Amino acid sequence: MYPFRIGYGYDVHALAEGLPLVLGGIEVAHTKGCVAHSDGDVALHAICDALLGAAALGDIGLHFPDTSPQFKGIDSKRLLGRCVELLHERGYAVGNIDCTIAMQRPKLRPYIDRMREAIARTVGIETDAVSVKATTTEKLGFEGREEGVSASAVVLIFKSGCQ
Repeated sequence: MYPFRIGYGYDVHALAEGLPLVLGGIEVAHTKGCVAHSDGDVALHAICDALLGAAALGDIGLHFPDTSPQFKGIDSKRLLGRCVELLHERGYAVGNIDCTIAMQRPKLRPYIDRMREAIARTVGIETDAVSVKATTTEKLGFEGREEGVSASAVVLIFKSGCQ
C-alpha cells in the first residue's frame, strides 16, 4: 500500500433568493444562497467528499445524511472537521487541498484568501497548502444562468509517519 492517496470531490446546490451564501467556510455577500439541508457550502462539501474518497470512507451523504435532523442547518466547517477526524483515526493527515468553485456571480476573488484561511484552520494545515479558485461558466449551464453553484476538489492525504 502506498503512503499517499488522492481524492476527488464534487458538489452542486441550487441557488434561491434570500438565502445566505456560504462558500469555503465564510459568508459571501449575494442576493442568492444555496438551497440545502445544511448551510449548503458546496466548496466544503466537495472537499469532504475528496477527503473521504481518498481514504475509501464513502461520501458525505453516508456520514452526514440530509435526512437527519442532526445536520439541519449545520455549519459545514463542522462536517469538514469530522472528516479530518475520521482520517486521523485511520492514521492519515492532509497534505494539500485544491478546490474550484463555479458560479457566474458574485465575483469571488475578494473572498478567496478568507476562504483559504477558514479551510486551513478547520483542517489544521497551513494556508499555503490550500488553493481555492473561482470560475464562471461564461453564462453557460446552470451556473451561468445563476440557477446554481458547483465546486470540485482534489486532495492529497498521507499516512502520518510518511512526511
